[in-house]
Amino acid sequence: MQKIVILTGAGISAESGLGTFRAEGGLWAQHRIEDVATPEGFARDPKLVVDFYNARRAQAAEAAPNAGHIALAELEEAFSGEVVVITQNVDDLHEKAGSRKVMHMHGALKSALCAACDHRWPAPLAMAPGDTCPACQAPTARPDIVWFGEMPYDMDEIFDHLAGADVFASIGTSGNVYPAAGFVAEARRSGAHTVEFNLEPSLVGSQFDDIRIGPASQTLPLWVSELLKG
Repeated sequence: MQKIVILTGAGISAESGLGTFRAEGGLWAQHRIEDVATPEGFARDPKLVVDFYNARRAQAAEAAPNAGHIALAELEEAFSGEVVVITQNVDDLHEKAGSRKVMHMHGALKSALCAACDHRWPAPLAMAPGDTCPACQAPTARPDIVWFGEMPYDMDEIFDHLAGADVFASIGTSGNVYPAAGFVAEARRSGAHTVEFNLEPSLVGSQFDDIRIGPASQTLPLWVSELLKG
């Protein structure tokens, strides 16, 4: 076994106090997707969108990684092959736990993006509508978040990793959102052993070889221990 590819979703960060999107009382219960997570919503009311992500950025800054994040960082440290974490999350809890190879396919709260020239820079804790880009000086700063209708980041590299995976694990994802919901099928095509970690099977749960039910903070340390014992 040479390569482990891991997809993480909102479920792994929920135990650190960061709200999931689709659960009752989750983030989308207070806001319509169309208002805060689409280019059209940003064009219509940039202050609402910027304030929404400012609040999420402040919340994420205070959050600490849980035992699930820490177990994945320990796996990367101790595993003799390659461990790649692909996350749908925009927080930095994997990095706080010590993971080094993390791909943020949906962007990152700690990053700002220029809509005019695509320059990226570290986001201040509180952004404001009309913030200027430090590279081109245009007043076109936005949160570096992939909104609905936009293409997730690094997809070519992600599919290359899936094609080379010996093990593919999906943690805390709903199976609702593509392309991530299709990753298990890509990994299976390449012969990977597939395992899902969730509180209940996802919409694509039937495609996994193994399903571990329970909080990630409990199931992941056990799995990592199994892998490292060989």
